[in-house]
Amino acid sequence: MTGRLNLNLITKLLGLFSFLVLAFLYFPLLVVVVYSFNADSINSFPMTGVSLKWYQEMAQNKALIEALGHSVTVALISTSAAVLLGVPGAFAMDRFNFVGKKVFERIVLLPLILPGILTGVAMLSFFQELGIQQSMLAVVIGHSTFLIAIVMPQVYARLKRLDRSIEEASADLGANRFQTFWYVILPNIRTALIGSALLSFTLSLDEIPVTFFLNGVYSTLPIQIWGMTRNGFSPEVNAISTIVFITSLLFIIISTRLNNREE
Repeated sequence: MTGRLNLNLITKLLGLFSFLVLAFLYFPLLVVVVYSFNADSINSFPMTGVSLKWYQEMAQNKALIEALGHSVTVALISTSAAVLLGVPGAFAMDRFNFVGKKVFERIVLLPLILPGILTGVAMLSFFQELGIQQSMLAVVIGHSTFLIAIVMPQVYARLKRLDRSIEEASADLGANRFQTFWYVILPNIRTALIGSALLSFTLSLDEIPVTFFLNGVYSTLPIQIWGMTRNGFSPEVNAISTIVFITSLLFIIISTRLNNREE
């Protein structure tokens, strides 16, 4: 009985500690959301009123909207490239045994493990040797590199749980390999595919270190916001940050629900 009480106490303490950690991490985000509706240009509490004028100011800020367009474009192209490269890579890892397979599985995760600033510097030096200038193309390649590390492991994990008997049944019914992949395998891994794509889009949208070294003359949304905050904090930043935060949160929730439904 005493041991059970001690276990319950430890569980409650761990739950309380987890709540405090999450509150410490996410409370600043809630502050940004609240201040995005502040009627005053100075962030202070209590607020003098509630207003949507900063969202209107944000919509009229051409530099901010242009940077958002750049970020969305890069995220869409990079996510598409990561999916097109990550799915065949995951399929190859699942179906073929080759020398160094275990090492390759670990190397795929390196772009996520390495510090972003190190990845950015390395890519900048490598691209200069190849003659690739700082541009949107360089940013897309840089983002695609670490987004493959998001797509490939999730799809690979789903393929490992896939029942191979359905592929044998498809072959017995006369389907070739492409038809089996398109009509049998792909529908069974679509939740992992969609979830990893949504997560990749979210990570690309707010990526800074790699973009900072490779972006060239144009600016993405995180770089634009960082530049705006250096000369004083503008309330428009709260508005655009709230939109990005809510969008990212929705994508992450959808991705998590898809993975849970699949499991």
